[in-house]
Amino acid sequence: MFKLIKFIIWIIGLITVAYFVLPYFGYEFNLKYLSESKAACEKRLKECSDLFIRQGIENPNCDPAQCVDKKLIIKKKQ
Repeated sequence: MFKLIKFIIWIIGLITVAYFVLPYFGYEFNLKYLSESKAACEKRLKECSDLFIRQGIENPNCDPAQCVDKKLIIKKKQ
């Protein structure tokens, strides 16, 4: 339990440091990305779940992780 709390504190610390260090190097967080892309992501997840149901878990041609594009979350300042 202590290791889990320690891990969570480390993650929060790294995110905080990144939030203040990235603008120094010319990058910024797109904080609106998740709220703007929520509907499209939900639609993609629905399609993937339907595909998993039809094809089974043997050979699905869907990657639900493509919903979030890390290049759009952290982007270069213009």
